[in-house]
Amino acid sequence: MSQAMSLSTFPTAVITATPSICSRSLGSWKVMRPLHSFTLPCFQLKHPPIFCTKLSSWEPSPTTYAPSEDGDDDGNFLQKGANIFETMNAEMPTETMVSNKVEGTKEQASLQSQPLKWPMWLLGPSILLVTGIVPTLWLPLSSVFLGANTASLLSLVGLDCIFNIGATLFLLMADACARPKNASQTLTSQAPLSYKFWNMVASVTGCLIPLGMLFASQKGLLQTQLPLMSFGVLLGPYLLLLSIQMLTEMLTWYWQSPVWLMTPVVYEAYRVLQLLRGLKLSAEIGAPMWIVETIRGLVSWWVLILGVQLMRVAWFAGFSARARQQT
Repeated sequence: MSQAMSLSTFPTAVITATPSICSRSLGSWKVMRPLHSFTLPCFQLKHPPIFCTKLSSWEPSPTTYAPSEDGDDDGNFLQKGANIFETMNAEMPTETMVSNKVEGTKEQASLQSQPLKWPMWLLGPSILLVTGIVPTLWLPLSSVFLGANTASLLSLVGLDCIFNIGATLFLLMADACARPKNASQTLTSQAPLSYKFWNMVASVTGCLIPLGMLFASQKGLLQTQLPLMSFGVLLGPYLLLLSIQMLTEMLTWYWQSPVWLMTPVVYEAYRVLQLLRGLKLSAEIGAPMWIVETIRGLVSWWVLILGVQLMRVAWFAGFSARARQQT
């Protein structure tokens, strides 16, 4: 009994099956647990965060990917791939193609918005017409040809020099029209090696044929012989202008000018008129038949070469159109 009385003096809690019955002991409330459920007290330890501002030499710096503000707050900015690097690699070609298309559209818009240089487009061909065609077709032949002498040779060379001045001005204006309006952009147009080779072959062939005929005439291989002054009047201006054309073509190739394709067309069209004028002069001089046949062969040769040059212009136009479609 004494032990029972001593135990009753300590605060106790009645353990029942009802969890809502509580007893107050030592100034605190405790919720009673159901029968047969004994739990140990659970202690939670809060670890303080450790901040480290210095990284070791072998540890890479952390990379943070922050979502953008335009609707990516839900965490959907990595839906295209499970890995951030796979997503970036998948998007990079698309972004590059889009940027290239935008740049191409801007360039086409700038080209379309660039006004045509109408003064040069009209002035250049007009100069070529006045300096080349008008003297050959409308100037009387008797005013520049006074016989097989030095005066006639200089008069004919002067006519061809006037045309050469007009052709040079025309090519300069064409080059100015072909180059971009913005001075910061550079335009280089390089002629193919095969084009240079065949142009040189055609020019050298057209130069060697009359020189070979003259050499054969002077050696007595061809009858009747042609005096040197008569040969100079007939084919001297032709050889001089052919040499100037070869020099002009080499300069356009060296400067990578966009007029390299039309330079032979300009000179070869005038060369046909120049040789037709030589046929008229051969009748005035009384040249032998072999020199007349040589001039006719040269006319046919340069008409053929001019047709090849025009075919090259058509090919280049188609090549440029295919290049624009691919870009």
